[in-house]
Amino acid sequence: QVQLVESGGGLVQPGGSLRLSCAASGFTLDSYYIGWFRQAPGKEREGIACISSSDWHTYYADSVKGRFAISRDNAKNSVWLDMSDLDAEDTAVYTCAAIDYDGRYPPCRLRKSEYEIWGQGTQVTVSS
Repeated sequence: QVQLVESGGGLVQPGGSLRLSCAASGFTLDSYYIGWFRQAPGKEREGIACISSSDWHTYYADSVKGRFAISRDNAKNSVWLDMSDLDAEDTAVYTCAAIDYDGRYPPCRLRKSEYEIWGQGTQVTVSS
């Protein structure tokens, strides 16, 4: 079964850090770009970070730039999102997603409609 499974969410205090994991099963991530998205209550899903398959080029939304870092290890078939300096506005369900561009290598981007495989999400709550 092809799936992505996120883990690492939880409750964290403002200013704290958290590491989210995204593990693939049923397929290998080597040729896939990976994006992290989040959705807060009452808001649309927002793309926040992505990493390409070949040169591991990364892209971040302005809302998380400088605070979040995306990384991957194809040998472990996993991707991570390291989040720091968290605040209440980061509270959301975080979901990873994957897309294979079939031999093309565009710059990493966060167009939700392009992503083919989605995880179930993990809740991150920032609160004191």
